[in-house]
Amino acid sequence: MVMSRILTFPSASTFFGLTPEYRMNVFTQIHEIVFYGNGGYDWHTVYNMPIWLRKFTFNKINEHYQKEKEAHDKAAGQSSNSTTVIDSDGTVKAPEMMKQAATSYNTRASKK
Repeated sequence: MVMSRILTFPSASTFFGLTPEYRMNVFTQIHEIVFYGNGGYDWHTVYNMPIWLRKFTFNKINEHYQKEKEAHDKAAGQSSNSTTVIDSDGTVKAPEMMKQAATSYNTRASKK
């Protein structure tokens, strides 16, 4: 007697592998370390890192970029007090030097 078996893949059990969500998180973390590491890491090195070291590296890179963002936001906040050339209604204001300098241009070239 021959018994036919129906096998379905991929297995619904996560015992032998990672869940799709966890797998996506791992690959996203690896990508971000490689991308934001500015050439300091390659994909195979990060993939083969111990989990604790990969998480540590990811968190340190994340801290660095958070501090950089805060410094950028702080600098942008200080420069927001400067004057702009465009009014809130969208019209362009003439710079102060253009308002003061109403000069006529005289040339000394001969007129033949």
